[in-house]
Amino acid sequence: MKAVIQRVKKASVSIDGEVYSKIGSGLLILLGVCKDDKDEYAQFIAKKIADLRIFSDDEGKMNLSVKDIKGELLVISQFTLCSDKDKSGNRPSFMKAELPERADRIYRDVVNELSVYYDKDKVRTGVFAACMEVELVNDGPVTIILEK
Repeated sequence: MKAVIQRVKKASVSIDGEVYSKIGSGLLILLGVCKDDKDEYAQFIAKKIADLRIFSDDEGKMNLSVKDIKGELLVISQFTLCSDKDKSGNRPSFMKAELPERADRIYRDVVNELSVYYDKDKVRTGVFAACMEVELVNDGPVTIILEK
């Protein structure tokens, strides 16, 4: 499982030109479910995301989590994170990405874990396998990559 986590001032996801979800200050999470990912990774990655201390405290140090600032989360599925770019040529292979049915279930498990561990009213999503347009205003910018 791979997650690209961006600290944002705001973010939104649109489908077919219509805003589907949007958040204010918080985290935009691009989540890729790879083959051989275990079901229990959902709980691990959700807890790690919610507890990640990448927001500034009063002294300007990254010492606060999204929970501490009562921020919002936007979780977007992104199978391309599981691409294999190491082969010769310039076209990535997506053979390492999990099959859609299982990937969707694990993606929803991560969202559910975030909703339980943090606050369901602060967790937003895109639509699994949809063609989405993601807009964001980075805060920093601060970008963290997590892999499990």
